[in-house]
Amino acid sequence: MAVIEATQTEFDIIIVGAGVLGSAAAKAFGDAGRRVLLLERDLSMPDRIVGELLQPGGVNALKTLGLEDCIEGIDGITCQGYGVIRDGQLVEIPYPINSDTDEKPKGKSFHHGRFVDKLRKAAMNTENVTVKEATVSSLLKEELFKEEDELVGHEKVIGVTTQVKGGSEEKYYAPLTLVADGLFSKFRKEMTTKTPDVRSYFVGFVMKDVPLPLPQHGHVILAKPSPILMYQISTHDTRILVDVPGQLPSASNGDLKRYLMEEIAPQLPEAIRPQFLAALETERLRSMPNGFLPPSVNNTEGMIVLGDAMNMRHPLTGGGMTVALNDVVLLQDLLSPVNIPSLTDTQLVIDQMHLFHWKRKKFCTTINVLAMALYRLFAADDDNLAVLQRGCFGYFQLGGECLNGPCGLLSGLIQQPMVLFYHFFAVALYAIYLEFKTGGWRKIPHNFIKVFTVLYTASITILPYFYSELQK
Repeated sequence: MAVIEATQTEFDIIIVGAGVLGSAAAKAFGDAGRRVLLLERDLSMPDRIVGELLQPGGVNALKTLGLEDCIEGIDGITCQGYGVIRDGQLVEIPYPINSDTDEKPKGKSFHHGRFVDKLRKAAMNTENVTVKEATVSSLLKEELFKEEDELVGHEKVIGVTTQVKGGSEEKYYAPLTLVADGLFSKFRKEMTTKTPDVRSYFVGFVMKDVPLPLPQHGHVILAKPSPILMYQISTHDTRILVDVPGQLPSASNGDLKRYLMEEIAPQLPEAIRPQFLAALETERLRSMPNGFLPPSVNNTEGMIVLGDAMNMRHPLTGGGMTVALNDVVLLQDLLSPVNIPSLTDTQLVIDQMHLFHWKRKKFCTTINVLAMALYRLFAADDDNLAVLQRGCFGYFQLGGECLNGPCGLLSGLIQQPMVLFYHFFAVALYAIYLEFKTGGWRKIPHNFIKVFTVLYTASITILPYFYSELQK
């Protein structure tokens, strides 16, 4: 990929990080007439084990941004829904059909690097956008509101200092710097004291020519101690992600490989096991932390933080890119030249970012809360969560709205947090019903106690995440 050299030093917006969000934002702001500098430490094709399944809600956001071509021509696979496997039973969860158009929504799975590469090329080909390979080493700041040599106000970000290959230092200036440097963000601490709460790790690798139970579907296996994901990302490649809660076994001494062979392989469908074991011998085992980071209001003058640097959820439901792209769609409007003629109006930018924080709740709350609550159910580590997990699987088996509602939320097509609240507690009540149904007369006293313990477990599973979405 050719890198466009920046000959000027002043821009309207500097974007740190040319990942999914940064590249899409560069094109969006460039199309609006802003002079954009997009900075990325390494512009070679990324190689990651997550960010490989774009839900229909994310596909719709791509279309809004004029970037739908970026999921074509990369040997991607159409995704039509999910399959969930528990104790050898499979339930299909298709994306719900649009009742207005009778059109069936579709997602897309792909190699992450190929998708990001096309997004970067789209940014490069956008008028007003300059792309440069450089490492942002620090933020440039100026002190505000000095009275008798005493600092009364806050520091304002006015640009960045970069290091380019060869070691030389370069400085760039803009009234607004957008930081999108990912889950290991270097600059997150500039806008929030919150840090990611890491619950588990995904261990991932590619399996070749796997006969998946449901072609063109993502697969979730409710294994022990936590779920396994599988989805095809190209003609011959299928990604497998094994969730490992707590501390990750060492890969260097063979503990991780041994764990996957002895604990995970026996829980896979028989038709998939040979490819899994073969890949263990040839593929490099790679891991990524799975964390939760509730969103924060951007209050820093001259800077906003977005993407995984600002808000994360467990990747179980594949919602991260959908949230990021919808954030860009919303921000494209709120920071447009119509709403903010000049980005030097710092207070107006901050006011719009407060509005952004609450308006994005419509789409991010359902995805954030669903991902974390569903992970707790699928990684059930106590009896009450196990009851809820059985109830969830049984709820899916009912079909109809018991499938359409949850899958509409997961896919980013239903952007109504109260719909999630309704279905989650419907699952809890159905789980209690199943306990009574299978327990018989002898277990009635025990099951009456279960009513309260299961409802309590459901409440403490989902309500804290809803509460976190109400915070600044």
